[in-house]
Amino acid sequence: MRKIIVFVLLSALLCAAVFTGCTGKEKADGAKVDVFWYTFADTYLASVRNAMEEQIKETPNLRVTMHDCEGNQMVQTQKIQTAITQGTNLLVVNIVTTGSEDASMTLVNMARDAELPIVFFNREVSNSVINSYEQACFVGTDADEAGYMQGEAIAQFLLAPENWDGDKSNYDLNDDGLINYVMFRGEHGNAEAFGRTKFSVMKANELLAEAGLKLAPSPANQTSTQYENDGISNFFLYGNWSSAEATNLMGTALAAHSLTNGAIELIIANNDDQALGAIEAMNEKGFNTGREDAGYIPVFGVDATIVAVEAIRAGKMTGTVLQDAEGMAKTILALAGNVADGEEVFSNTENYNIDVGTKKIRVPYAIVN
Repeated sequence: MRKIIVFVLLSALLCAAVFTGCTGKEKADGAKVDVFWYTFADTYLASVRNAMEEQIKETPNLRVTMHDCEGNQMVQTQKIQTAITQGTNLLVVNIVTTGSEDASMTLVNMARDAELPIVFFNREVSNSVINSYEQACFVGTDADEAGYMQGEAIAQFLLAPENWDGDKSNYDLNDDGLINYVMFRGEHGNAEAFGRTKFSVMKANELLAEAGLKLAPSPANQTSTQYENDGISNFFLYGNWSSAEATNLMGTALAAHSLTNGAIELIIANNDDQALGAIEAMNEKGFNTGREDAGYIPVFGVDATIVAVEAIRAGKMTGTVLQDAEGMAKTILALAGNVADGEEVFSNTENYNIDVGTKKIRVPYAIVN
């Protein structure tokens, strides 16, 4: 009788398993998610991480571990291999090395060998990398959109009635019809840095042309020959996303160029950290301190970090472009939720802004001034 009972119970369990398999994908019991940040030191990425940590509190089916890769691709690759060895359900990667397919393809191949989905985010990887593996995808922004929006913000400011009387700009200090700008550029090989450097100036000039104004590179910029000879892309100070680097570079520029004679009339930065670094250096000259009697050079960044928004409110900075940290975190966790629910990683994405022909989701920007 005991043998019969055991046989019946085993048969029932087997039937239940078969039934589950026959009615669709078996629902997973949550998911272990490992997130690999290129560095914990980046201000914008810290805002994404903070948003993610808050949202995780509402998603108990996700067990998320954050990894600081210290700006080192070798460290990141090793940490990913360790996570695979120790057991994970999803790799979420803010890749260290951009502009080259070697690093990203290495990580995709690691994920493929382990039969794991991989989500790249924020730092762009190529379509060919994403399309090489059916369980690879990307969450980020349109690299050029921030540049266009930054250009719109610059033109709106310069053409505002209080700054432009129809004849003269308050910020054309030497009355030559040119607004001489210093550009603080992010990482070489980075799509966001390229788009923001080029298209911010192009869009601003398109909108300023009718008024007879034009942005022109300040003599305080360094020059390069590695980019297109378009009069824009090869003129910049290479701050590499860093506030400290921007402060040092701006300090050096101010040792040779004045803030009062038209040599430097505008600051454009690929991110807020560099914009704030430039402001710190100008503070030493009594500019952009927030005091009404202080000198002022317009400064524009990208990211809308908390510190940048506070600087705008304090009258130290002019404008920025919102890179939606909460939206990026929410999108990444939605993909992780698919894995936790036993779905394909890129399932249920019909309502997102997706690039045609590849699994890339674009989180939109917005102007903040």
